Amino acid sequence: MATENQKKLLLSLKKIAWMIAKIKDMVEQDRYCVDIAQQIRATIGLLKRANTLLLKNHLQCCGKKKLVSDDPREVEEFIDQMIAAREGTMK
Repeated sequence: MATENQKKLLLSLKKIAWMIAKIKDMVEQDRYCVDIAQQIRATIGLLKRANTLLLKNHLQCCGKKKLVSDDPREVEEFIDQMIAAREGTMK
């Protein structure tokens, strides 16, 4: 993984971990459910952005090689993997 992308991803993961801890505290404090739900949605948004960053990095490094392969099955497999990873349907 490119160093700059790795730094961004690690920062995102730290924020996500902090938010999850905050959500746990909110539940333990019996806070208003809608407030908790908003924090959960915000965390999901951060997770989606982290996933996008990771997949973008994967395309930039591994994808360059796979997409120009002489083996059409390898190209198709890579494309299918990327779509499944983005949609969350990986096996």
